[in-house]
Amino acid sequence: MGKEVISHYENDLRKHFNKKIHNKNVRAKGRRHLDLVKILNYGSLNVDHVYSVDHIVKEGETILSDDLNIFCGGKGLNQSIALAKAGVPVYHAGMIGEDGDLLLDACREYGVNTKYLKKLPVSGGHTVIQVDKKGQNSIILFGGTNQMQTKEYMDYVLSDFNAGDYLLLQNEINLLDYIIDKAYEKGMRIILNPSPFDDKLKKCDFSKIYLFLLNEVEGEQFTGQSEPEKMLKALREKLPDAKFVLTLGRAGATYADANREIHQDIFPTKAVDTTAAGDTFTGFFIAGLLEEYDISEALRIASKAASIAVSREGAVASIPTIQEVMKTLKQ
Repeated sequence: MGKEVISHYENDLRKHFNKKIHNKNVRAKGRRHLDLVKILNYGSLNVDHVYSVDHIVKEGETILSDDLNIFCGGKGLNQSIALAKAGVPVYHAGMIGEDGDLLLDACREYGVNTKYLKKLPVSGGHTVIQVDKKGQNSIILFGGTNQMQTKEYMDYVLSDFNAGDYLLLQNEINLLDYIIDKAYEKGMRIILNPSPFDDKLKKCDFSKIYLFLLNEVEGEQFTGQSEPEKMLKALREKLPDAKFVLTLGRAGATYADANREIHQDIFPTKAVDTTAAGDTFTGFFIAGLLEEYDISEALRIASKAASIAVSREGAVASIPTIQEVMKTLKQ
């Protein structure tokens, strides 16, 4: 199977700049495919407590933090805002707690549709994130309201979506297996970011997934293989009808399906905070698919967006707009 290695050449970007933009979300007109489908992200929303540290704390160690910042986050919210900033109208569904006004405000600021966000009178999801001097992070996640989804509410949300619509999922909510089954019954195209990779995923029927986006750690947990080529081979053998994007940190990202494999190198940058790198990549890559761009172009745009995100602090705050991404690609 041939591999196409994509260098950082200048593609024809006119289709991006010829689009009319009219608001903060850069929602372009005339998108044929996006005019015909809806995109639902049913996922987590967290308040992130980000501590700047010299190094990631070790077992039994107590260290001082140089700084504390509070951001909106959660893989679900991050990916919805990445989609919106990439120009895709997206609905976000899920549960927030009494401390969730900050999360609602963030969705509305960036144009994420909040029709399917439900507020509960309890504590919401939150994280404790350490970010070291090299920009690497370690995350403790408290699920809170993210783990309080009900079958009835999922059915209510899905009732507004149809065959051919897209459903984006992560593994930070409960009843993941249920919503996969119900969305598949409706004929929706399901995109799964299986993160965190844990035993809950064993209940899910992966044969119903259209596209997987996962990093090298999750790839190893999924396949038992530690080398990217072997991971992709094992993934294709397990699920021959699915599509995969494997992100490899400094080694770039690779798309694979039954017929082809396409690699994208990273855009080197000084890493400040890698928290939202994967979520930014996910949102922009999916946006590229929905725009019906070539896989190579979708990978390139997503990689550039992720490189911008890691150069900034925070999760939501670090995600660039499509305008910024395209401008830097032309430089």
